[in-house]
Amino acid sequence: MIRRFSSSDAGQAFPIYITVVGGLLFLAFAYLAVGQAAANRNGAQTAADAAALAAAQERRDQLSGAWVENILDHEKWQDIFDGVAEGLTPTCWRAEQLAAGNDATVLSCNADGLLSYTVEVRTNKAVGHSIVPGTETKKSRATATAVIEPRCGFEPPAAEEGADAEELPTLNCKGGIDWELDPEAPADLLPQPEDLFDVHLAG
Repeated sequence: MIRRFSSSDAGQAFPIYITVVGGLLFLAFAYLAVGQAAANRNGAQTAADAAALAAAQERRDQLSGAWVENILDHEKWQDIFDGVAEGLTPTCWRAEQLAAGNDATVLSCNADGLLSYTVEVRTNKAVGHSIVPGTETKKSRATATAVIEPRCGFEPPAAEEGADAEELPTLNCKGGIDWELDPEAPADLLPQPEDLFDVHLAG
């Protein structure tokens, strides 16, 4: 038997339709709020990663410069590879520069020992308006640590009678690369900062 819907049936279905549509809209806005928060957190982590790497890379470059300046004094090499050298200057300004480039602000930048930096940042922009109360002023924070690792080792020349006092050790570096050093060579033919040290995020 065929049933015909009356106007009263349609009237009863309309509130159900409104409820369903309202629920779907609520879910859509909820997903949007979650997406906004996730994007804001990702932006904070990107800024923290870049800031920590920048501070560590600046220290790497300083250490590499110190090694070049002391290339004839191999007794200082190990200290330099361990992160100790004269004339080193603060490097957190590079973290602040990179954080600003990623629309964030550095809250703290600390050297964890001689060859590691930890940076905490906060996004400059809030999550934005959403159905979740308080997100219009909520800013994300993130922390990252970057580590500097020497890539090379060396064996000091044997102190033998008649040995050449100006003989330099061979640098044995990762990847099976050995550097036979000539202090008279142009600077661009000497090991570069990335040859001497790795810089990477911890973890």
